[in-house]
Amino acid sequence: MNIVFKALNDSTRREILELLQERDMTAGEIVERFNISGPSISHHLDLLKQAKLVTAEKEGQFIYYSLNTTVVDEIMKWFMQFKTKKR
Repeated sequence: MNIVFKALNDSTRREILELLQERDMTAGEIVERFNISGPSISHHLDLLKQAKLVTAEKEGQFIYYSLNTTVVDEIMKWFMQFKTKKR
């Protein structure tokens, strides 16, 4: 789970996740939304993939990135355990 928190610790990566919440996007479409280089976005996408927060699916010459809600559900379940514990 540490890799997930590391991935979420960057505002650009959080913004990418917010974009992917709207719809699946290619790296090029994501780059267009930021004022940083393509290689930097690729690095952020790689970290998000390593954390399994996004998935990548190749369609023709494009790779589409999607939000992996399964991991988000697991994180929420983990957080909720602290809310439901009684002292």
